[in-house]
Amino acid sequence: MPVTLTSACLPHTPTDRPPAPPTPETLTYSLTLPADPRTPAIVRATLRTVLLAHGLVDMTDAAVQVASELAACACRFSTSPEVYVRLRYREDALRVVLYDAHPRHQHPRLAAACDARRRSTLRLPACVVRSCGGDWGFGAAHEPGGGTRTWAVLPRSGARTYLAGGHTKE
Repeated sequence: MPVTLTSACLPHTPTDRPPAPPTPETLTYSLTLPADPRTPAIVRATLRTVLLAHGLVDMTDAAVQVASELAACACRFSTSPEVYVRLRYREDALRVVLYDAHPRHQHPRLAAACDARRRSTLRLPACVVRSCGGDWGFGAAHEPGGGTRTWAVLPRSGARTYLAGGHTKE
């Protein structure tokens, strides 16, 4: 006797249900990209697409500016052929994190000189982040590969102000 299976008997697969539309709270992406001069453009295009898909278009101007500059800095300092980018939206703020393989220097003078050079490279994103009422920084990456972690947190309300032209020149 043949057995007839109904859909109620079969396990559900992801294609059985329509996918839930992306929301701000589901924004979480990680990318490994080449440490290459073209990478900031890839980060800009990716971030525009991600923010649009997750309903965060009002953050685009500030976020793209900051992420692009962090990517350029990571590519400039990286001692490996790759950089790692992480994007997350939590607690009404976008978190952008870049990891590069540049090790933290052990000698205090070398560390201070390298930090000053990196800080100088990051002046523009620092101004944007401050305009948005956010926070940023860099330091040793505690992940297995080591290197440097550079990050920025952009509150959505501050990014809206930046979009509206409420940012100040510093």
